[in-house]
Amino acid sequence: MNGFLPLVVDQALAAAVRAPSPQNTQPWRFVVDGSRIEVWLDRDRVLAVADPAAREARLSCGAAVGNLTLALRVNGVRSRVRILPDPAEHDLLAVVSIEGNTRPSTLDRRLAEAIYRRHTNRRPLSDREVPASARARLRSAALGEGGQLEFLDASSRYAQVSALVRRAETEQATDPDFLAEAVKWTGRSADCPDGVPTSAFGPPADVPGVVSLRSAHENQSIPPRPFEQDPVLAAVLTRDQGAAADVRGGMIMERVLLTATAEGLATSFLSQPFEARSTRARLLAAFRDLGQVHTLLRIGYGLPTRMTARRPAPEVTTVRSAPEVPAL
Repeated sequence: MNGFLPLVVDQALAAAVRAPSPQNTQPWRFVVDGSRIEVWLDRDRVLAVADPAAREARLSCGAAVGNLTLALRVNGVRSRVRILPDPAEHDLLAVVSIEGNTRPSTLDRRLAEAIYRRHTNRRPLSDREVPASARARLRSAALGEGGQLEFLDASSRYAQVSALVRRAETEQATDPDFLAEAVKWTGRSADCPDGVPTSAFGPPADVPGVVSLRSAHENQSIPPRPFEQDPVLAAVLTRDQGAAADVRGGMIMERVLLTATAEGLATSFLSQPFEARSTRARLLAAFRDLGQVHTLLRIGYGLPTRMTARRPAPEVTTVRSAPEVPAL
């Protein structure tokens, strides 16, 4: 990175890179140009086998946008987001424009603090029930970003989605190209700035559950443990579809994840049916009456796990000209 950034923008970019991404690939780049912060897709970090259309990568960049705008707001800076602002630049996913001052809410502060605690929990969750009040706040978080969160245990989709997750996991476990890609990004040391370290893996399940977690994220060197048999599953949806909806879906997803963290809940992703060729169309069809499904979340209570590292924000940021942040 070159140039000087005001502290508030520096902090917002540091929050942006804490967003989740498939295999912790971190497929984003940022360009600061005056009062604009551009969010670009980094094609070199898109998973060619698991995510050939870059759908999950755009979702991750949307999550980064959500963190960035929240961090600006909690520091008293009002911003406006334009998604896919330039038809000639397909990889320019969003532009965040600094527009003035604002007064952050108590909820803004609570969620901003959760940015640095949120992490994917691949370990067993307890059988403690997620209360209706927490579910309502998670739904409200999605609605506040213009999306929807659907809990599957209240619908007939649970069995169908669980079966698709298991089928996709089986397909991926026998796909040499997928396995090679997974090996490239997993099993890294704890201090590696990208990829998934072994320290973030979960134990093998001693008894297969209704839903399979990624076998690529199992630590075979530790004893098997029982996982919850009927995990709470939820789907993040938008009414529209396409690349812009993917970015917006990422913003919705991150708001839900931060809310879950603030509520003391653990979360992880069930991405397999989006990635496997034999299941993606069926998964989309299962939610067609509600809209476009963007991600599946496993939600519950569990012990905290080690957070994965990120590349420093300066490493993924270019400064064309430093912004003038409004005086507070």
